[in-house]
Amino acid sequence: MEAPPTTEPRYCYRHPDRETGLSCSECGRPICYECMTPAPVGLRCPEHSGKPQGVKKVTAAAERTVTGVGARAGNAVTLVLIGINVTVYVLQLASGGGLYGTSTWIYDHFVLLSNGGYFEGVLYPFAHGAPLDPRVTPAGVEHGEWWRLGTSAFLHYGPLHLALNMVSLYFAGSILEQVIGRWRFLLLYVVSGLTGAAGALLWSPNAMTAGASGAIFGVLGALFVLERRGIISTGGQIAGLLVLNLIFTFAYSSISRGGHIGGLIGGVVLMFAFVQFRTNDRLALLCALGLGVAAVAVAYSVV
Repeated sequence: MEAPPTTEPRYCYRHPDRETGLSCSECGRPICYECMTPAPVGLRCPEHSGKPQGVKKVTAAAERTVTGVGARAGNAVTLVLIGINVTVYVLQLASGGGLYGTSTWIYDHFVLLSNGGYFEGVLYPFAHGAPLDPRVTPAGVEHGEWWRLGTSAFLHYGPLHLALNMVSLYFAGSILEQVIGRWRFLLLYVVSGLTGAAGALLWSPNAMTAGASGAIFGVLGALFVLERRGIISTGGQIAGLLVLNLIFTFAYSSISRGGHIGGLIGGVVLMFAFVQFRTNDRLALLCALGLGVAAVAVAYSVV
């Protein structure tokens, strides 16, 4: 996949405070996700969509379009997410986890685990429903540690695991964030992480799972929906990248297959909802919350 363009930021001509990478294929003017209308070929701005239009609202933020003053990076949320992941890994190393960052307090308390316990300072997974040794302190989602469903997406097994995920997040996340906006991108990333955790527990309930790949698969799934709907054009790169990643997922037994598939399903489903309700923020938010709650319910149904 090619890197996002490094040109000057562009802003929607109807909402000058919204940075965008989209433009009308008829007149070339930049348009945001809310203002675009998919056409048989390309996108259309409101004036060329054939739909009746109201009065255009112009805000003081229009100054950014001309001067760039106050302009914000179009991939700010992506960069923050990368920063959080890198910081957590550094903390894993600093707490004595070795090169892979495991066997530490951070890893033990935040990795995705259904049912396990501590014995002589080491966290061990146990078979679902198996009685625990009386000397063991119960741990895991099954024992009320619900936060593991989200925190596990910020843990990584070593520098290679971290680097591969962060490079993927940078390129795919930067594109998606510019197309659908910051808050929808953040919602999709978080919800995809939850559906990925649910998928991991459903597929391998007794395994210990960590990594951002479930959420990243959700981002790829969302880009695939946009590509198939004609909202973005990458020459089939998104579809090819998805196929390649799925091949790797099933080629190596050490990869969380359930986490990847779960994240992919979450991203695809939520992106369909976002496309359907692209002009209704309230319904888009309700869809994200509903999918997140469903993911948690699925996770708890298998632990």
